[in-house]
This record gives sequence, structure tokens and C-alpha cells, in this order.
Amino acid sequence: MSERETTGLRTRLIDVGVDLVTREGAQALTLREIARRAGVSHGAPRRYFPTHLELLSAIARRGFTDLQDRAAKAAGDGGTDPRALLTALAKVYLDFALSRRGMYELMFRHDLLESNRLGLRETSLPLFGTLVELVGRVRPQADARIVAGALWANLHGIAQLWGWGSLKLTTGTDDCLPLLNAALDAHLGPEER
Repeated sequence: MSERETTGLRTRLIDVGVDLVTREGAQALTLREIARRAGVSHGAPRRYFPTHLELLSAIARRGFTDLQDRAAKAAGDGGTDPRALLTALAKVYLDFALSRRGMYELMFRHDLLESNRLGLRETSLPLFGTLVELVGRVRPQADARIVAGALWANLHGIAQLWGWGSLKLTTGTDDCLPLLNAALDAHLGPEER
């Protein structure tokens, strides 16, 4: 098989995985199902991805790339005010988490990040770096890494609990934007109006 064919099939396996996780969730990502939908034998993915974790990492990497692209677009539309940029970034994060739940779940699987297959951690860190930089601009006296970590954990919690329906039930609201604003105020201080 030529290098071009190898690259093509490798890409097709990832594309199929991305489609599968988007439509059916992370639990559907078996080697057998990806191979079946790609139209290859169930052993074919192992030629390109020696372990299941490597294929899952390649799929998750696409998710991080998509999230980073969305964040970059939002930052480009957000001007230069760091608080406005953080708000835009947080909205993108929540929208991604809620609209691409299967991919979001896959991206933050501990075993994938821990294994660091295909440099997955390095793919995920630039977005956190942006968060740290913006937090540092809003709260220059604070430890920006700690505040950014707490804000990210808060956003992640909102995404999970909103997706499960728990926050809708407990807050009685149909919009997670007030929760996002409360999280930003809690970590950055109230916005000056």
C-alpha cells in the first residue's frame, strides 16, 4: 500500500470515528464499529493505530482542534478587552460541550490525557494557556494559573450538570448564560458596568 493510501485510510478511520462519536457518543467508539463503517476489516485499524487508545486519541485531537478553531474565531470577534474575550471563550467552551457531548466526553477522558498518545496533552494545553493569559490580564495580582484552573473547573461543571439536566432543575432556568456570568464574576470579580 502506498503512503498516500495509508494516509487516506488513516484519515478515513479518524473521520469515521469523529462522525460516530458525534452521532452516537463515546461509548460507540469500538475498533470493530469504526472499521465496519470505514468499510475495512476489523483488524485494519491496528495497522495504523497499534492500540485503541491511539485511535481514540487521534479522534479526540480533532475535537481539541475544532474547539481551538472555534475559540480563535470568537477571540477574533471579541475585540481586545480581556473580560469580553474570556466571556466569549467561556461561551464557546459551553456551546461545544453541550452541542458535541460525545466528543467533549472523549476529549477529557483521563486515560487518553494520561497516556498522552499522539501528544494529546500538548494539543489541549494551548487553550488553557489562553485562559491563563486572559485571567492574568483581568486579575494581575492573582495567580492566574490557579484562578484559570478554578474557572475552567467551574465551566466544566456547568457543562456537565447542564447537560445532565441537573442545573435546569435546581435553578429553574432554561438558559445557562446566568450561570456562566456568575462563574465569571466569582473568579474574576464583578464586571464593572
